[in-house]
Amino acid sequence: MASIFNDSGASGILRPTLNTNPSRMKNHTQTMPPEFEPKHPERFAAARKSTWVSIVINLLLTVLQILAGYFGRSQSLMADGLHSLSDLLSDVLVLYANRQGNRHADANHPYGHARIETAATLILGALLAALGVALLVAAALRLQHPAQVQVVHPVTFWVALVALAAKEGMFRYMLAVAKRVRSQMLVANAWHARSDAASSLVVLAGIGGNLLGFAFLDLLAAAVVGVMIAHMGGKLAREALAELIDTGLDESEVAAIRQTLLDTPGVFSLHELRTRKMADHALVDAHVIVNPRISVSEGHYIAESARQRVLRNHHVMDVMVHIDPEDDSKARPNAHLPSRSKLLDHLSQRLDSAAPLESSVVLHYLDGKVDIEIFTAGLKHEELAALKHKSEQIVGDDPWFRAIHIYQIIAQ
Repeated sequence: MASIFNDSGASGILRPTLNTNPSRMKNHTQTMPPEFEPKHPERFAAARKSTWVSIVINLLLTVLQILAGYFGRSQSLMADGLHSLSDLLSDVLVLYANRQGNRHADANHPYGHARIETAATLILGALLAALGVALLVAAALRLQHPAQVQVVHPVTFWVALVALAAKEGMFRYMLAVAKRVRSQMLVANAWHARSDAASSLVVLAGIGGNLLGFAFLDLLAAAVVGVMIAHMGGKLAREALAELIDTGLDESEVAAIRQTLLDTPGVFSLHELRTRKMADHALVDAHVIVNPRISVSEGHYIAESARQRVLRNHHVMDVMVHIDPEDDSKARPNAHLPSRSKLLDHLSQRLDSAAPLESSVVLHYLDGKVDIEIFTAGLKHEELAALKHKSEQIVGDDPWFRAIHIYQIIAQ
C-alpha cells in the first residue's frame, strides 16, 4: 500500500483530463445480417400495413375518378384522379423507403439508413409540386375558352363525395399510425392524404356549382386543386431538403438539450452545441467544460452521464460529448505547446537529472502553459528539497512551464 506526501502544499493524486468521445455509434466494421431485419420492427410493420391500405384505396379511386371524370366531362374530377394516381406512385415509393430506411447501420452507412425516408419525402414533394403546376396550367388554358366548358354528369358529384369520404378517413387512419410509431415519413404521407381530401372537397364544390348552372366552376376547381397540390408538394420538399443539408433542431429543443447537459453533475459550462436532424431523430454533439484536474476516467464518466441524460430525455439518436478543461471555442491557447515527449526532454535538460523522469509525470495543458506533477519515490528529504528548489528556478524563466509540483510516494 502507498500514500502520497505532497511536499508543495497540495494533497491527493491529480490526473490530467483528455478529450473523450463516449458516443457508441454503429461501427464501420458492422455487416448486414443475411436476412432483412428491420431496425424498428413496430414502425416498419405499421408503415407497411398503412401504406398497403393506402395503395388499395388510391388504386380504386384512381380508376373510379378518371373514368367518371372522363365520361362525365368533369375536368376537376379527372385532376383529382391524377392526384390519386400520384398518391399511388408515392405509396410505392414509401414502401421502398420504409424497407431501406429500417436497415441496420453497416460499414458504408455507420449512422444507419434513416435519411432514405428523407430522400423519399423530397422526391414525393417534388412530384407533387410538378403535378400541381401542370394541373393549374391545364385548367388556366381551358378557362380561356369559356365556350368549350361543358356541363358535367350528375354521377361525378357522387363519385367526388365518395372520394372525399375515403381520403378523409385515410388521413385520420394514417396520422394515428404515424403518431403512434413516430415516423416523419408517415406523417408526411398522412397530410398528403388530408390535402387529397381538401382537394376532393374543392372538386365537390366545383361540380356542384357546375350542376347549378355555373359551368366554369368545374375548371376553377381543377385550378384550385392544382394550387393545393403544388403548395403541399413544395412544403414537403422544402422540409426534406432542410434536413438533408443538416438543418438544426428548433431553438426550443436546442435550449432544452443545453439545459439537460448543464444539469449533469460535473459539467461547469457548455459551448459548441450542434444538432442536426436524422429523419425522426436527431444527432447532437457538444463541448462541455469540466474541472481541468480530474482524471481521464472521471471525465469519461461525466461525458457518458451527460450523453445518457440527453438520450433519455430527448428524441435523439446519438450524442457525442467532447470534454474540455477550458473554453477553447474562440481561441486555441495551447496549440503552440509541444507534445509530451518534447516537454519531458526539455524538463530533463532543465532539471539536469535532478529527478528520475521514469517516475510518473502528469502534464496539464492550461491557458497556454503547462503545469507539471512529478510523482517520485525513494528520495531523501534533502534530495526532495533540492528538486523543489530547482523546479522553482525553472518555472521562473521557462517559456512553457508555469508550475512544477513534486509528490513523494511513501510505501507503507
